[in-house]
Amino acid sequence: MADKFAPTDIHIHPLIAGRWSPRAYADRPVSPDDVRALVQAARWAPSAFNGQPWRFLILEKGTNAVAFDRGFRTLVPFNQSWNKNAQVLIVVLADTLNFKGDVNRTAHYDAGASALALLLEAHARGLAAHSMSGFDAPALLAGFGIDKRYVPLAMISVAHHGDPGDLPVDLGERERAPRQRRPLGEIAHFGKWTNEGEI
Repeated sequence: MADKFAPTDIHIHPLIAGRWSPRAYADRPVSPDDVRALVQAARWAPSAFNGQPWRFLILEKGTNAVAFDRGFRTLVPFNQSWNKNAQVLIVVLADTLNFKGDVNRTAHYDAGASALALLLEAHARGLAAHSMSGFDAPALLAGFGIDKRYVPLAMISVAHHGDPGDLPVDLGERERAPRQRRPLGEIAHFGKWTNEGEI
């Protein structure tokens, strides 16, 4: 189930409208060339002062199963349950210090932009990619000896699309359900700001 387009009132680019976060994965390898293309796409994201504060820890099941398992074990049990066929785990980190050694206040924003570029490249290549916040960040930092200046923001699992029927019933239903977002009027403020709860 690779296609699940967003219902929009205004036409947007199909690459953006078609990108979503599946959980049904096929148990077959993702090529190293595809993995490197994802990171190459992320590399060309915009950042303040071209600081490029994004960092990625790439864990490929077929290349280094020990490292992959170390990362996999930091996922919360729910995320472990549906990621059994994931082939790649990519940890997105932000370097919190700039080239002067000062705090980089846009590091998280810039790393997020880079992660989106990676997700869009995955979708363009017909791959399934799902970004997760449910993992033990301190355990991940300790397990891989990562300096505390780097903040793990998300873990992205990557695989080929699988059959939603292989998921537990509740997750299979969520996989097939229409995509939803807040209405435009709730997120966009044109010319004036309205706080939550105000009329």
